[in-house]
Amino acid sequence: MAVGDQSSSASVVRVAAVGDLHCTRSSHGAFQALFSQVSASADMLLLAGDLTDTGLPDEARILAREIAALHVPAIAVFGNHDCESGHQDEVRNILTDAGMTILDGEATEVRGIGVAGVKGFCGGFGNRALGPWGETAIKQFVHEAVNEALKLEASLARLRTKHQIVLLHYSPIQETVEGEPPEIFAFVGSSRLEEPISRFPVSMVFHGHAHRGRPEGHTKDHVPVYNVSLPLLTRLYPDRPHFRVFQIPVDATESAPAAMHGGL
Repeated sequence: MAVGDQSSSASVVRVAAVGDLHCTRSSHGAFQALFSQVSASADMLLLAGDLTDTGLPDEARILAREIAALHVPAIAVFGNHDCESGHQDEVRNILTDAGMTILDGEATEVRGIGVAGVKGFCGGFGNRALGPWGETAIKQFVHEAVNEALKLEASLARLRTKHQIVLLHYSPIQETVEGEPPEIFAFVGSSRLEEPISRFPVSMVFHGHAHRGRPEGHTKDHVPVYNVSLPLLTRLYPDRPHFRVFQIPVDATESAPAAMHGGL
């Protein structure tokens, strides 16, 4: 994946985001047009998990060939599908060798924009979130959600940029998963992920996973949250490119983060 010249203004960085590519062994050529459109529209691409369909190295190799059409930096997190076959390390190596940056509690910076990323986990939201009480299996389940939130906090703590973006697979709020059957709300996100977001100067949050959710919402502290699941964007905006693009002003003279402008 080559990084080409950027055509945007020096005072604006264009961030593209999409999730849930679900690349399979038969996805040859399926994403080249999308990646070419991203290269023409944005200065970086954020991928919100489920890069592969079942977490197989062969699927990752297909995606690695597809992103040859991408000429801007790509930053990703894994999703639950990427963990299905237990080959996360091999999948990560294949995709990072192709030029993708995959975050799992780490942070990175592109053109003055900081990105903190983790997969996240489930457990539910607010008063209905699962608590660590009872059987050992329940406590282990909740511990996984807490651990992902702690990794996100550590990731955000590494950033020193004015504009900070959180990249997840699971949602940190209920609002952007509404539209899914209520019975599965507990399995599409966790409000524990919202807690570290509220403690840092986060500009916006991207996630995927909720294919039938809502495209936009806010944390309790009014940080915008965007569900960029590819199936959702394809259904809601069938006549537009199937990714979101946001323009972030990076004027060094600003004393506070500027307003964000999003669109397809």
